[in-house]
Amino acid sequence: MEILLLLVVLVVVLFAVKDIRRNLITRPVFGFFKRVLPPMSATEREAMEAGDVWWDAELFSGRPDWQKFLAMTPPQLNQREQDFVDNQLAKLLDMLDDFRIVQQDRDLPKAVWDYLRKERFFAMIISRDYGGLDFSPAANSYIVSRIASRSISAAVSVMVPNSLGPGELLSHYGTSEQKDYWLPRLAEGKDIPCFALTGPEAGSDAGAIPDEGIICKGEHDGKEVVGIRLNWDKRYITLAPVATVLGLAFKLYDPDGLLGDKKALGITCALIPTDHSGVKHGDRHFPLNQAFMNGTTSGEDVFIPLEWIIGGIDYAGKGWRMLVECLSAGRGISLPALATATGHVTQRMTGAYSYVRQQFGLPIGKFEGVQASMGQIGGLNYTLESMRRLTITALCQGKSPSVVTAMTKYHMTEMGRQVMDHAMDVHAGKGIQLGPKNYLGHGYMATPVSITVEGANILTRNLMIFGQGATRCHPYVLKEMDAASNSNVDEGLAQFDQLLLKHMGFALSNWGATIGHALTSSCFAEKPVSGETVRYYQHLTRFSRALAYTADVAMLTLGGDLKRKEMLSARLGDVLSHLYMGSAVLKRFEDEGRQAADLAFVHFALQRHLHEIAKAFSGFFDNLPNRVMATLLRLSVFPLGNRFKAPADDLAQQISESMMEPGVTRDRHTFLCFWKDDENDPTGHMEKAFLAMKALEPVYKRLQKAQKNGDIAADIYGDELAAAALEAELIDADTAEQLKDCERWRMGAIAVDSFAPGTLEKQKFYSTSKRKTSSAKS
Repeated sequence: MEILLLLVVLVVVLFAVKDIRRNLITRPVFGFFKRVLPPMSATEREAMEAGDVWWDAELFSGRPDWQKFLAMTPPQLNQREQDFVDNQLAKLLDMLDDFRIVQQDRDLPKAVWDYLRKERFFAMIISRDYGGLDFSPAANSYIVSRIASRSISAAVSVMVPNSLGPGELLSHYGTSEQKDYWLPRLAEGKDIPCFALTGPEAGSDAGAIPDEGIICKGEHDGKEVVGIRLNWDKRYITLAPVATVLGLAFKLYDPDGLLGDKKALGITCALIPTDHSGVKHGDRHFPLNQAFMNGTTSGEDVFIPLEWIIGGIDYAGKGWRMLVECLSAGRGISLPALATATGHVTQRMTGAYSYVRQQFGLPIGKFEGVQASMGQIGGLNYTLESMRRLTITALCQGKSPSVVTAMTKYHMTEMGRQVMDHAMDVHAGKGIQLGPKNYLGHGYMATPVSITVEGANILTRNLMIFGQGATRCHPYVLKEMDAASNSNVDEGLAQFDQLLLKHMGFALSNWGATIGHALTSSCFAEKPVSGETVRYYQHLTRFSRALAYTADVAMLTLGGDLKRKEMLSARLGDVLSHLYMGSAVLKRFEDEGRQAADLAFVHFALQRHLHEIAKAFSGFFDNLPNRVMATLLRLSVFPLGNRFKAPADDLAQQISESMMEPGVTRDRHTFLCFWKDDENDPTGHMEKAFLAMKALEPVYKRLQKAQKNGDIAADIYGDELAAAALEAELIDADTAEQLKDCERWRMGAIAVDSFAPGTLEKQKFYSTSKRKTSSAKS
């Protein structure tokens, strides 16, 4: 007993007496921390410090405040935005013929371009003071999603000017003169913008752009002025072929010291009219059979005045910070909007097609193999829409959470790919034959575009989500890094000492809570609600604690190597991401009034997210180089084993049945899917066929039974089926006419396009003699 008491006293003295603690604990840890601190370039630090932390920090802390989270008001359109949706957007959607746009014209019709300019679709983010629409992120997301459900090419054309680019950069950083000149022109559509960052040698490593500007004297408007001599070669630039003003990112140098002593100023952004002398643009890329304008731009010895730097001379060299600060909002709206549109379209159309398409006398949606894919579509789409809403909530609050938008971009585009793959599996031949009747083909081909842009998904998952999240979201690590890098060692040590004490308490608390929740199956975690979803909150809290604890151990044992262990850090990023997605689903369920009809979707989504979290933890423990620490971590997180399983089959079956049932639930889950009330429209025709068949569902069941009993032939359809049923007195004359109409709808819905010999051969995009490749000096 005396020995135990003595140990307690020693521990208290060790930590309570400042001088003893600093010399025996803090100073050695401080030295170790400085050694293992991962090296961070200037561009990495700027990216790390850009944007905000939000709900991601709560999840990473191990102590998510569910009451505060659920109290957040979901985003709503204001009356002006709703009027635009009901009128201008509705008219635009009616104007779009995606088959003609992609396969025939490979461009938006002139009438559409003119309408987009006239109604200021390119100016949703520009202030009304300059003639823009000044719409909220909620309206921006909704509008882009609805357009994408009709035409990806049109949606991309609209979303790019409203994402990272001249409009946003000018709004945040432009001088008064730049704003007064350019923003009204952009708002009115007099000028079409593009922004050029990516080049042959700079993709994911945007900081490595070779394009450069040299500060020198030159002639502009007949006068000798100090300006910039530019050389650049960019590719993959959306809207470049039609842009009239070019936003350009380049590295700026001042070898003659015309602006000061600093020779290398850093990445800078400038705005250049595309008709300026030396600017070359117009060549198009052909991104996976999509018709949106995407191409190259280059310039050789192009001289511009310093006033063309966005923000003026004071922002020379500050371009990278400008870009990363603005990227978060666009990354949280544009590509997630496309992915969500894919989810809504595939759920609505696959549900209809699975009922309309029959095999062996039954709708194919009644077969379990098809239901497995349908369950994935419905379950993933519920998460997609939930995640879209939650991320938009942050943006509408004025937040710009860089980690959240990285998670959103990566996981939503990946889920968009998955739902499209499942939809193609169900549609089979209907999905692969391109033509006016195909509503999936162009979306399927466009899916990899979202995967690769605004931070390729491999980069986003392996480097950004946890790489930024571990530092930005952790309550102490970024502050400790600042203390360790303090040039005043004594001051840094004092700062580090206070942080270390708190950090140790934080880590011990999370370790104890992780084990406690694991041993009690989370039963004592917070219960912010009651009912069928309560256990999900508790399990998410458990894994939030486990993530905080595991991340601390990973950073302690791996140090700077964690940055290079991309497969390991990606798994911890997956944990954070699925915590975010799971919470998004729960919030949507509460915001929509806890709809009982949604429970199968909610259970499917949460069981999937918990299973993926557990799988990511297991993968991390399996591959952690320090096997002793891996074992200790596994015993802390899963002392009773990993019991989190993938969603059960019955949930997929419940979802598939819901997808084949018209009504309020189907409409709520697929409201972003535009379908035209026109039998010549592919989505409209499918919708009409589906509703007609549901109306005659009792009749079809009666006929199927008669065919099985041999009362009528089993291999007939259309008018022949109606005539046989009438002759067998299974239906009356009026019902026979309804059946004929319904059969015509059904056969039209499952039909695919075919083309007369020579028709397709005449649609040549370019001659072989004019083919070009995009490379340096192309």
